This record gives sequence, C-alpha cells and structure tokens, in this order.
Amino acid sequence: MNGAESLIRTAVAAGVEVCFANPGTTEMPLVIALDTVPGMRAVLGLFEGACTGAADGYGRMSGKPALTLLHLGPGFANGIANLHNARRARSPIVNLIGDHATWHVGYDAPLTSDIVSLAKPVSAWVHTTRTANETARDGAEAIAAAIRYPGHVATLIVPSDCQQGESAGPLAPHPRQAAASVPESALSDSVTALRSGKPAALLLGGPALLERGLRAGATIAASTGCRLLCDTFPARLERGAGLPLVEKLPYFPEQAIEMLSRFAFLILAGTSAPVSFFGYPGIPSRLTPAECAPVVLSRPDEDTVGALEALAGRLNAGKDKGIAVPAGRPARPVGALTPRSLGEAVAALQPEGTIIMDEGATSGLPHFLVSAGAPRFTYLTITGGAIGQGLPCATGAAMACPDRRVVALQADGSGMYTLQALWTQAREGLDVTTIVCANRSYRVLRVELARAGVTEPGPQALALTDLTRPVIDWVELARGMGVRAARVETADALVLEFERALAEPGPNLIEAILP
Repeated sequence: MNGAESLIRTAVAAGVEVCFANPGTTEMPLVIALDTVPGMRAVLGLFEGACTGAADGYGRMSGKPALTLLHLGPGFANGIANLHNARRARSPIVNLIGDHATWHVGYDAPLTSDIVSLAKPVSAWVHTTRTANETARDGAEAIAAAIRYPGHVATLIVPSDCQQGESAGPLAPHPRQAAASVPESALSDSVTALRSGKPAALLLGGPALLERGLRAGATIAASTGCRLLCDTFPARLERGAGLPLVEKLPYFPEQAIEMLSRFAFLILAGTSAPVSFFGYPGIPSRLTPAECAPVVLSRPDEDTVGALEALAGRLNAGKDKGIAVPAGRPARPVGALTPRSLGEAVAALQPEGTIIMDEGATSGLPHFLVSAGAPRFTYLTITGGAIGQGLPCATGAAMACPDRRVVALQADGSGMYTLQALWTQAREGLDVTTIVCANRSYRVLRVELARAGVTEPGPQALALTDLTRPVIDWVELARGMGVRAARVETADALVLEFERALAEPGPNLIEAILP
C-alpha cells in the first residue's frame, strides 16, 4: 500500500465521505487512491474556489469535514478566498495539497512556491509530510485538527514521492475533542448583568444559532426581557415558524452602534464583541458604545449551548417560556420586480427544510425580513466578506443534504467569481435553485461611494461599478454549464418560474432583472 492509499483509507475510517477536487500532476497517486478505496465520493470543481467554497457549505450543514484536493501553491491560492470565509464560519475542512517530490522541490521548477506561507493565514493547522510512512499519521492529525471544536481549516501538504512510496497502512481516527466548559465566572457575570434591571441583549453565534441554542436563548429572553441578536453574517442560522426570532446586527456601523446604545450590557454567547466591517473616519471600530458593556458568557471554542442552558437554569427560566415565531408567509407578489418583491416570492414558496444561501449583497436583506414565519429553514451567509462564496457554498450544502432543496440568492457581480460551481451542480444532479439578483452593477460600491460623500461619481468611478457593457447573460452562461435557466422581469414571472424550478429535480437558475 502506498502513502496516498493509506491517507485516503485513514480519512474514510474517520468518517470523511467527500473530496472536492481540482487535481494536477503532483496529485495523481491520490487520484488513483480515490478510485482504489471505497467510501469516498470524488467531486470535480472547475476552479479551486468552487472546491473550497463547496467544502465550506458541506461542513456547515453536515458538521463533518470534507477534503479538498488542490494542485500545488497556485492551485491552493485560487481557493484561498473561500477558505478565508470558511475560517470565519468555523467550518471543518481538510485541504490536501500535492507538492513536488522532496528530491525535486529544490530545483525551483515553474510551479514551486512557498505553500506553507500561503496556507497559514487561512489554516489553524499546517503540516508537510516528510515520508510515505507518515502520510496516514499526518492525515489523522489533519482530520483531528479540522474537527477540533468548533471546526477549523487544516492543510496538509503531501509531496508526490510521499504519496507514491510504501506505507505501513492506515491509522485509526483520533477521538473528537469536546468543547471547553465555560468558567464559573462567566456564568455569574452574565447572571449579574441580566438581573441588574438594566436593558441587555444576548448576541448569539456559532451553535447557539441552531435549535437547541435558540430555545435556550429564548427562555432567557422571556425570563429577563433581554433582546436576542446575532452577527450580521452568521455561518448558519435556523429560522422559521415555531423557532425563536433573532435580529441581525445591522451591517452599517452607525446603525449597529445606534442599536447597541439601547443596552447597558451585551452578553456574548459563542461570538466576539462586534466590530465595524470597515474602518470609517470618525466612527469607532468597536460597535459597542461606552455605555454598553460586553459580558463574555462563552467564547467560540467553549460549550456555548451548554452555557446558555446553564444560564437559563440559574435564572429559573422555564422551558415553557420560549418565544416562538407564528407561522405566516407573505402573499405571492405581483407587479414590479424589486428586492422586496423578490424576497417575498422566495419566502412565499420556499418548501419546509429549504437551505437559503444568501450572497444577495444589496438585494438579499428583504428576504430575511419577510421570511421569519416561513416553514422551518436554514439560513447561510457570506461569513468572511470574500465574494464568490454563494454558488459553491450552496453546492456543498446540497451535497451534505440531498433530501433538502437549496436556494442560492446570488448577486450578479459576485456570482461571476465562481460561476463554475453551476457546472458541478449539473454534473452531480444537485437540487439547487439559483436566483441571480441582476441589478447589473456592483451596487454596494455605489452605496459606499455615496457614504464617502461622492453624490455624482465621475465616468471612471461609474465604469468600475457598471456591469452593462456588455450585459452579462446569466441564462446563456447557465445553459452552457448544463443548468436549466430562465429570465424574469416581473414579480409574477418570478413566482411562476420559482414554482417550476422547485417542482423539478436538479439545478435551475433564474435571472431576476432588478432596477
């Protein structure tokens, strides 16, 4: 057995089931091993960013790591942006990167690069295999690093001769490391803040936004009157009728600061004190004003759900006091197609169990606002701000949950970064419906120009935000990748096309022309 086979067998034994791959010459032994070893599904991505983004979506929805198989430093570099997002989402991912043979790397061949330096900023664990007999051990350690609570990106660099050489065979997986317990002081400080009689908010993150954490948070809110908030871009949020309502922290710092200024305490559960997405002159980077004191209940690497339940117990908050959203959908919209009517159309029709991947940028928020009472669903967002996450993340989510419909709300500009994911959706027969919010501009940049005081941008500034010369034809792009597609210009037409897409298996794309 060679090193590549021992590595893949070790991964399968650890419960790893899928490998999102764009391999090259230095990964051929691993490609052969994927054929040799049963139990691992190999999925081709036509761009490395599609592979890493899919691994992110898969990890968020399954809780298990996927492998990515990438070609040397340049191939890994193509996937870094979505690994940045995955790191922010705390998704478990194991990157396997082929490298030149140990005896060849010193000759500075054209594809030689400093892979370790590329990997460190987006990886919690980076290692280079030195011998064939170490591949199984290194693979087991990479998987253990990836699944260490709450989830991490691990990167293993495997020279081609270490893949080809003889190995003693696979190794058993390492035991999964449990979340750390919160200190007693964190619980007592939170109890003191919530019993102070002063207004407080509970900012939830990570697993606190799944059902068990939401219900614990809701009992605390019902008992103390605190508000339930979440980060602007949560990795995964369970929503819908019967679940507690959580408000998103506003994106723009002025609005976030204004919201938080109403509270004397901000209890942090599984997340960090919020900061502005960008630095703006005259606006504080930290969004908690001086009169709002952050109180840490749990850090992201601690048992947040256990801490919330323990806190509810300290407050004598009964389980029957939860705050549930009543069932209710918006009416099917008619007339003009706007971001509001687009969001209403999706919320009016989305089936129970839908997974919404929102990279709608300036067009996605209305759906969030009108969908609270829809049948239960999962909401994913672009966690790290690196655009081009939406289509691949939706692809990975569909791989993780083949029995659920995935809907990608996708801005047209950022969709162009990783539209290759559509091809993978078609090849794998994934039930993903993509709605391209086609305002034919980088609208968020126009908003930022206005925020910078530029009310009448010049021709060059306008050209850098314009997507109409030429107009991008999303219908033809999708069809060219094997995805059924249609274009709509009214809310009525969107409702009809969305109904049709939901009734058909496999991927669909709807280009929604917005003002």
